[in-house]
Amino acid sequence: MVDDFKSRGGSPWGNPPGGDGNGSGRGGPRPPDIDAIIREIQNKINKFLPGGSKSGGKPIGLILIILALVWVASGLYRVLPDEQGVVLRFGKFVKTTQPGLNYHIPMPIESVQTPKVTKVNRMDIGFRSERDSGFTSGAVADVPEESLMLTGDENIVNIDFSVFWVIKDAGKFLFKIQDPQGTVKAAAETAMREVIAKSNIQPILTEGRAKIELETQEIIQAILDEYNSGIQVTQVQTQKADPPDQVIDAFRDVQAARADMERSKNEAEAYANDVIPRARGEAQKILQAAEAYKKEVVAKAEGEASRFISIYKEYAKAKEVTQERMYLETMEKVLADIDKVIIDKNSGSGVVPYLPLPELKKKVE
Repeated sequence: MVDDFKSRGGSPWGNPPGGDGNGSGRGGPRPPDIDAIIREIQNKINKFLPGGSKSGGKPIGLILIILALVWVASGLYRVLPDEQGVVLRFGKFVKTTQPGLNYHIPMPIESVQTPKVTKVNRMDIGFRSERDSGFTSGAVADVPEESLMLTGDENIVNIDFSVFWVIKDAGKFLFKIQDPQGTVKAAAETAMREVIAKSNIQPILTEGRAKIELETQEIIQAILDEYNSGIQVTQVQTQKADPPDQVIDAFRDVQAARADMERSKNEAEAYANDVIPRARGEAQKILQAAEAYKKEVVAKAEGEASRFISIYKEYAKAKEVTQERMYLETMEKVLADIDKVIIDKNSGSGVVPYLPLPELKKKVE
């Protein structure tokens, strides 16, 4: 374009040769003529367009440039914090993009989907609520073909539960599985039946629900990861676990009888805990009394033996004196509680001399 200006005897900026553009004839730089440059660019473009020579200078080239810029700018897209961007090239999954401002080749080459990945989805198994089926307020419909399961002890339990999940990988979620809802439902039902089949009915109905929920969540996640589903299970929540409706009354009677049995068992254990320690205490008391009596008898026997030996030694030294003393001591013990009458055998007056010792003793007392 510059050479074209020069071929017409002008400078690249549109100045006449040898002048400054104001008729002074002095050389020097001159500001570029923008309109002339745009016209020249339009003319160049029009030559390559069909009928360009007849366009009469219309700004077709400028329009095309603007359209091209708009097309290029259309590749900008924004991913919100709760979304993931999924880029498709001619309908084929290419990559995922994170929240923020991103760019892709504009349509029709590439397109973008932005599913919400933080939204918590819910799948109900064994029942359908108002949210699922449009029932009247508070209505819940039971689905027995999903909720009736066989336990490990060959009982049947009617269990309803819900699975909560979010999108972990939007690309896998959109293109690795055809029916996400159905896949989650099938995996959840399979996992729950597997866990219930290994459990007895009593823990399922009472204290074992938390363990069952955790095991079921782990199995569901393993199945979904094997399918490359891009789904993350956040929680499994048991809504109801009861025997089937046909036998629930009989089962409640059994439960009441079992509760009565447990109560009687607890009362018996309480009675045993009261009586047995008391009996053990009494037995220990008897053993201690017997032991004390044994020690007492042994000590007394040893004392009597020692006394006998000491008396025998004294008897050996003075037999007559010792015999008399022993006789007197023995008679004292024998006659201690007997009323006594003393008669002097040497009195000869014919009157029995009588000394009423018991009467005198009573008067003294």
